[in-house]
Amino acid sequence: MRDFLHDISFYIMYGAAALAVFVIVERSIFFMFNKKKAVALAHQAAQGSAQCLELALKEKTSVASELVQNLVQARQRFAGSDLEAAGDAALIAAKEKLQRHLWMLDTIVTAAPLLGLLGTILGIVDTFYSLAQSGMSDPAGVSSGIGTALYATALGIGIAVVGLMFFNLFQERVERITDSLKVTVLQLSMSADAKS
Repeated sequence: MRDFLHDISFYIMYGAAALAVFVIVERSIFFMFNKKKAVALAHQAAQGSAQCLELALKEKTSVASELVQNLVQARQRFAGSDLEAAGDAALIAAKEKLQRHLWMLDTIVTAAPLLGLLGTILGIVDTFYSLAQSGMSDPAGVSSGIGTALYATALGIGIAVVGLMFFNLFQERVERITDSLKVTVLQLSMSADAKS
């Protein structure tokens, strides 16, 4: 039973590491693509809204182009403060898409050291069990339990540190992309006000 629990804790940590790698790769590609599109649309919006709208209508796969398309639809239905509220709603929806899957990375960062601690405790239990069975005559059993305990701790902390670095990087990317989207919304709102 002890070995089963010990194996389960390691399998969960390996699964958490694999999930973290998947989220890191997927979000890295997602942010790289969407950051370029958001910056390009913000630049186009600063130059003139017609170019921005053309670019957004051509590109339908990025968060920024979806935001602009939502604003275009809102411009046709709303005016004044209602248009501003629609812009805020579009920004909130865009930020939601940018933060998707980051909760998994946050959970892994929090849980990995705790799983490492569980592995440590189970390794120490193995050590005491080995000592109880054979006394001090079996140093290999004692060393094995302590080694496993230390490996579990190191694995849990390693997963958490790598996950935390990428989680913080992705939060910074969300803020930068959101800032570009805000510039786009403001430029489009100003151009809509100038036309009316």
